[in-house]
Amino acid sequence: MLRRRTLLTAIPFIPAMPAIVRAAESPGVTATEIRIGSTAAYSGPASAYGVIGKAHTATFQWFNDQGGVNGRKVKFISYDDAYSPPKAVEVVRRLVEQDEVACLSNTLGTAANTGFVKYINQKKVPHLFVGSGADKWGNYKDFPWSIGWQPSYRTESQIYVAYIKKERPNAKIGILYQNDDFGKDYVTGVKDAMRDAFDKQVVTASYEVSDATIDSQVISLRAAGVEVLITAATPKFAAQVIRKTADMEWKPLHLLTNVSTSVGAVMEPAGVNNGIGIISSAYSKDPTDPQWKDDPGLNHWRAVMKQYLPDGDISDSFYVYGYGATMTTIQVLKQCGNDLSRENLMRQAANLKNVEIGSLLPGIKLNSSPTNYHPIRQMQLMRWSGKSWDLFGGVLEGADA
Repeated sequence: MLRRRTLLTAIPFIPAMPAIVRAAESPGVTATEIRIGSTAAYSGPASAYGVIGKAHTATFQWFNDQGGVNGRKVKFISYDDAYSPPKAVEVVRRLVEQDEVACLSNTLGTAANTGFVKYINQKKVPHLFVGSGADKWGNYKDFPWSIGWQPSYRTESQIYVAYIKKERPNAKIGILYQNDDFGKDYVTGVKDAMRDAFDKQVVTASYEVSDATIDSQVISLRAAGVEVLITAATPKFAAQVIRKTADMEWKPLHLLTNVSTSVGAVMEPAGVNNGIGIISSAYSKDPTDPQWKDDPGLNHWRAVMKQYLPDGDISDSFYVYGYGATMTTIQVLKQCGNDLSRENLMRQAANLKNVEIGSLLPGIKLNSSPTNYHPIRQMQLMRWSGKSWDLFGGVLEGADA
């Protein structure tokens, strides 16, 4: 009888054991913390994006002060890759092999992520919500451990062509693009939407991220008779394009990639009046737009900024971007419960169901599945007024959505 009672007493403790063992054996997870890694361009030619990394850190600090996940705090480790793919490979190896992070979160840049995507998938480390809209981050078959976040650049450019066809159906279109996967996705998206008309109506000009200026490319596009200009450039070069077109008194219908719409990093350096009338697109709320002055979602972001980044520029939308991506990773942590294994982190990242993030525009929700690695697939067009980006029209989806 004594033996039987002892066995019965032990039984209730058995279900808890797998979770305890799993936490102990999961890389980057202890009884008190989970280590999460990232990279950002704190220096180099795209250093305007460095504030995104600061927003990551601030948002995880807020989360920790709320108690973290199941008693565990996030130890967030973010390294500067200077927007250099070789440097990105180096620091990601450090995150995986020395820091032993459980996962990566919102690592920045198309070229940088491309440099280490094969490595990270071979290591089976969750590569969550890549900080790039390259269409490849939806490739769940070849890269099952890497999932995108923002709308793909290909989808975005398809939306722009739909607008162009409505406003200037027969116009000659010029695409100025960064000569990497980021820029090339815009060209591909325009081809998708233009079909047979692409060769007749479209001319292109590219630049390298190491170039000093893009003046010659802008001049050549104007000389080619371009009436509609699509600029797929990172912030430094986007500001140059806006200034140069103004200096030339050239006024094409101008559509600008959404990754370069920051007021502080692009529109102000370019000259706020020089960009009046430029069209872009958004999926996040613009902190300079008066309609979001009392918005609960952005008010939470503002509270995080005030407490953890009091010197941050609250007109800079890159802070909103970093906050939104990190809040998505936090959602995954919550869904994981006590199973923070790499396998479950990836499983939950691919199981988002109508998730609302306070920084996203109304009507835009995150959805993912094992066969959908593009959680955000909708956008809304907006126009620069000289003071703010003003939304117009409804929420749109690209042709491949």
